[in-house]
Amino acid sequence: MQVVKTLNGDELKVQVIGRLETVTAPMLDGELKDSLEGVATLIFDFSQLEYISSAGLRVLFSVQKIMNRQGKMIIRGANEDVMEVFEVTGSVDIMTIEKN
Repeated sequence: MQVVKTLNGDELKVQVIGRLETVTAPMLDGELKDSLEGVATLIFDFSQLEYISSAGLRVLFSVQKIMNRQGKMIIRGANEDVMEVFEVTGSVDIMTIEKN
């Protein structure tokens, strides 16, 4: 998995490339925890995310809690497989997910 972060003022864009699973989720968690101070808008670009597991979802839920206190979190560009995981787990009711 590769993570590309772009900070523009108080907006942080995070592009996740590859697979977000048990092995890679802690890496994303660490990258984000150090980057969220002062961020009002967090945008995930999942256009190149191939797969997300329950470990990846836990990271997103954890970050969502932080962003609920300081701003908003948006997920963009998820493919059909990733969207299916979001729908089956009820994540679409909890997170802001913009469909393509």
